[in-house]
Amino acid sequence: MTATRPATAQETEETAVRDDRPAPGPARRLTRTQRILVRAAVLTLLAVAVTFVLDPYRNYQLAVVAATFCATAGLTLLVGLTGQLSLGHAVLMAAGGYGYALTVNAAAGAGLDGDGGASLARVVLGLAGAVVVSGAVGGLLGLAGARLRGPYLAGLTLAMVVALPALTAQVPALGGDQGLAVPFEGVPEALSRLIVVEQWHAWVAIVVAAVAVTPLALLRSGRAGLRMRAVHGDETAARLSGVSPARVKVGAFVASSLAAGLGGALLCLVTQSVGPGHYDLAFSLLLVVAAVVGGLGSLGGAAAGAALVVLLPWLVDTVTAAVGVPADLEQRLSGNLAVLVFGALLIVVTLVWPGGLARAATRRRHRPRGRTDAPAASPHPTASQPLER
Repeated sequence: MTATRPATAQETEETAVRDDRPAPGPARRLTRTQRILVRAAVLTLLAVAVTFVLDPYRNYQLAVVAATFCATAGLTLLVGLTGQLSLGHAVLMAAGGYGYALTVNAAAGAGLDGDGGASLARVVLGLAGAVVVSGAVGGLLGLAGARLRGPYLAGLTLAMVVALPALTAQVPALGGDQGLAVPFEGVPEALSRLIVVEQWHAWVAIVVAAVAVTPLALLRSGRAGLRMRAVHGDETAARLSGVSPARVKVGAFVASSLAAGLGGALLCLVTQSVGPGHYDLAFSLLLVVAAVVGGLGSLGGAAAGAALVVLLPWLVDTVTAAVGVPADLEQRLSGNLAVLVFGALLIVVTLVWPGGLARAATRRRHRPRGRTDAPAASPHPTASQPLER
């Protein structure tokens, strides 16, 4: 018998991305990258089509869900693949929101105002400003994350959330506690007879969310995602295989911050303002809850978690009003009951489905017929366990 030679790191990476090479011959299959792009385009078109059956308020909620999805998708990639726990992702959303507001206001002051193409160009410039500012903040946090581990990185990001109001108060250009207002972005004249402003904002949010999240899906399924899993599993082994843990961590933090910054810019666009009160500690922790409940490492789970963050408080308030709770008790429960429900949901999901809703859905879909039990899911996905879509 002959001993088999162990695969090198380069051969492992080539095996992991083999699906990106199309099959020869006339029956040419889509590569993994092409499948991701096609899936993203189909889901984007479906989401846009859904806006035609929703009323204006539901379209507003859909836009907020899309903005939150950008942040939760970046967070689930950061925590699920590299193991870097960030409790201050709301700061990255705030960086994107302030970058958008400063750029849009500067563009409006320079004369780029009005409807139609000028308004759309102003939005694009604002999104570019959000990317620059959030990317810079994320790069600094990534450099710190390359040196800090576990609770130390979590403590640093948590301190940034606490320090955000003080920072905005010391910088006059950020508007202090009141924040900054941005110009209203109405419906382009060519679409004014077809849709209302809430639906237009939902369209913009859906398209920007697709632009923000699709690169994360490509990153996760390629060699970069394999390197992130290797660093998460064992930094020493990854370093011996030629992978730089510091570079991987910084890259993951920057990618996550760019998505979160675009989410903050979308919230600024929809609400027409940005301020430190929008990105407090409670909201930052809700983003973590959304990522954990949805399933760490799963972009589909991030979408479900974002929907829960936005819709669950509204649902709780609706049920409370329908039950007929006394006014004084309803005032005391306002805001607190939603947090209680979030905490209970987190406990239930952690106990029943340790891998989150996405892992539970995948196990149910792949369970053989007639079988009632399923093997326990590993809390840390590896290269041999592909993450859920």
